[in-house]
Amino acid sequence: MKFIADSLSMVVVLIFVTVGFIPQAGATDLWKTLPVPISAPKAKATGYANVNGAEIYFTIHGSGEPLILLHGGLGNTECWGGQISAFSAKYKVINIASRGHGRSTRDNQAYSYHLMASDVLAVMDILSLKKASIVGWSDGGIIGLDIAINNPDRLIKLFAFGANFNPSGVKSSVETDTTFGAYVERAAVDYARLSKTPKQFDEFVAQISEMWAKLPNFSPEQLKSIRVPVAIVDGEYDEAIDYEHTKQMAALIPGSTLIILSNLSHFAMWQDTETFNTTVLKYLGMK
Repeated sequence: MKFIADSLSMVVVLIFVTVGFIPQAGATDLWKTLPVPISAPKAKATGYANVNGAEIYFTIHGSGEPLILLHGGLGNTECWGGQISAFSAKYKVINIASRGHGRSTRDNQAYSYHLMASDVLAVMDILSLKKASIVGWSDGGIIGLDIAINNPDRLIKLFAFGANFNPSGVKSSVETDTTFGAYVERAAVDYARLSKTPKQFDEFVAQISEMWAKLPNFSPEQLKSIRVPVAIVDGEYDEAIDYEHTKQMAALIPGSTLIILSNLSHFAMWQDTETFNTTVLKYLGMK
């Protein structure tokens, strides 16, 4: 682990993946892979919260301080299968499916990160959670940033992985990236299997794509206003998010920690589950 002084407002950490064998050429290019998520253990409880015109699905695992998991765009709660056992050993894990994703329903409201953040807060209210930490991936990380900005009193810590703060942070090349394309194909299959509207994947993607075209749009002033502990995290080879954008976001958030996962991409939690889980738990445990 290498610590690099980058600015007074953040701590930068570079995580190196250790491989326990001498690889053949290309064998350690984990960032080029798209492993299937590990199956999660049986939940202690599952449920739906009727929130803002949608039914929001969630699962609960373990006990202790609350930890909310928020998946990325087009994903679902099963995306965190490889994280549940490690996290629930110490935390009460609430795994939430964003509106329209997985087993959650959607209505005709325009998608926005603020709307999805309000869904999360409503689930917290229903479960009587005054505060929680959040581990958010991609869109889930952006939802976490919205809560950090607008409802900091509900947040303990935020681990935002693969997030951006405005559309300029998304690489144009993501549209033709083969790994990302494979993820979208997998998401379509999962949608047909899990959704209450299994034949409406194209309509769902069209609806959420309108949000992606213009959001998020957090201003520098909003990021500078954040006072809760935040880790801005990404894979070294993220297919979707520009590295300079990630560094800029971390620099704008006072006291943030920037973590770059070596040899991993936007799908780091599947490519190297152990490193991802260890990194999350270490950050959450920092005082």
